[in-house]
Amino acid sequence: MSKVFKCHKISDGKVEAEVTISKDPIMFYLLEPETGKMIEPNHDFTGRSMSGKILVFPSGKGSSVVQADGLFQLMKYKNQPAGMIVEYPETVLVTSAIVFEIPLVDKVDPQFYKDIKEGDRIIVDATNEEITIL
Repeated sequence: MSKVFKCHKISDGKVEAEVTISKDPIMFYLLEPETGKMIEPNHDFTGRSMSGKILVFPSGKGSSVVQADGLFQLMKYKNQPAGMIVEYPETVLVTSAIVFEIPLVDKVDPQFYKDIKEGDRIIVDATNEEITIL
């Protein structure tokens, strides 16, 4: 049985994909563009790929140049996340998601973070401000 959670739209769109979760902030520049894998040492996401998945993470980190260019490099190889759910959005992440047309939401019902698990399949419907765990 699916569960639906309210959220707040930042960047429009609707996507269904597998979830991948990072407990650490993400610097998109420290992902391999060819694979979407994290190469930052000592990061909880190191060695995992976000390519084509919905990324759940606390926030972005790094300067505007490395954030935007990191996402752009991932897009060149079609390894960007399918969508993003962020707890603490910042200007560069928001702008990049809008420009690169990646659905992005925040202000998710706190129960979502208790229920979601790595590998779950979900729908992020930013346009209608809903997340559904399938």
